[in-house]
Amino acid sequence: MLPEVGHSVATVGKVLKAGVEGGKAVIEIELGFPAGGLHPDIVQAVTGAVHDIVAVEEVTVTVATRITAHGVQRNLQPLANVRNIIAIASGKGGVGKSTIAVNLALALAGEGARVGILDADIYGPSIPLMLGVPGARPTSDDGESMNPLSALGIQVMSIGFLVEADQPMIWRGPMVTQALNQLLQQTKWSDLDYLLVDMPPGTGDIQLTLSQSVPVSGAVIVTTPQDIALLDARKGLQMFRKVSVPVLGIVENMSTHVCTNCGHEEALFGSGGGLQLATEFGVELLGQLPLDLRIREQTDGGKPSVLADPGAPPASAYRATARRLTARLALQGKDYSSRFPKIVVENL
Repeated sequence: MLPEVGHSVATVGKVLKAGVEGGKAVIEIELGFPAGGLHPDIVQAVTGAVHDIVAVEEVTVTVATRITAHGVQRNLQPLANVRNIIAIASGKGGVGKSTIAVNLALALAGEGARVGILDADIYGPSIPLMLGVPGARPTSDDGESMNPLSALGIQVMSIGFLVEADQPMIWRGPMVTQALNQLLQQTKWSDLDYLLVDMPPGTGDIQLTLSQSVPVSGAVIVTTPQDIALLDARKGLQMFRKVSVPVLGIVENMSTHVCTNCGHEEALFGSGGGLQLATEFGVELLGQLPLDLRIREQTDGGKPSVLADPGAPPASAYRATARRLTARLALQGKDYSSRFPKIVVENL
C-alpha cells in the first residue's frame, strides 16, 4: 500500500519496469495522481521491499506521474483543456467548503498538478479574497472568451471578478445557471489536470445545472461532525448519485478545535460523524480537518494555510486529503467518449 493513500500502485498507477540486471534492480513506477511530496517515501518503501526479496547490490527506483481524463456523465463530452472536473459541495453553508476547496487546489498544485478553481457560488463569491486577488479583472483576447486569472500558482475564475464587491446578485435561477455556464465554458482554461468547482451550498439550480450539463468526474461532500450538518450532507450526496456523478468521498471539517494557548484538541462539534456518513454510503472518508484559528487568519489574508505555513498540521492535513481525493479518482475508469465517431445523417 502507498503511504497515506491506502491503495496499491497497481490500482492507482502501474509498474512500467521491474527487473534485475548485473546485481542492480531497476523499478519504474507511474502514478495516476499527483503525489510529489510522497515520492521519497515511495522510493524508500520500494527499495526496502526489493532488498527483502532479492539479494542485489543496488536498487534504483523512479516515480513519475501521468494524470489522465476520467469518466464523466455518459451524454457529455469533456471540457476542452480540462482533464478532470471535481465538484466540492456541501448540503449546507458554514461548513468551510470554500476554504477547503482553495487549500485542496493549492495542495494539488504543490504536488505537481496543473490546477484551476472555479468559484460557482454566484451569490457569495469568496475565492478572490481567499487567493489574494480581490478587485482583479479578467482579460479577453477576442471579446468573447475570458482568460483565467493566475493566483498563487493556480488558474481561477469567479463572478467576483466581474462585479463590484458590494454589488448584490439579485438574480433568479435561470440567470444564475446561465452565469455558471458562461464562467465555465467561456473561460480559456489552459491544460488543466484538475478544475475544482467550489459549489454553493444546497441542492438547487446550480447543482442541477452542473450535474446535467457539465462533464464532472466526481464530487466531494464537505460536512462537519454535528448531526444537522450530516443531515444536509446526506441530501447532497444522494443528489449527485441520482444524477450519475460519482461521489469520491467525504471530507469532515472542524473535526477538532486546536486551542491557540495550549494546543489542546477538543471535538467541539462531536466526533465520528464523517466516518459514519462515509460508512453508511460506502464511500471513503478522505480527510478530517481541524478548526484552527490560523486557517481563518491565513485565508482571510489571501494566503491559505497550505502556502502560509506548509509545515504546520493543517497544511499537512490538506495535502493528505488532496492525495487521497485524486488517488480515489484514479481508481475510476478513463473516459473514452472523445474517441467515439460523430454520426452524420445525410439526405438520401
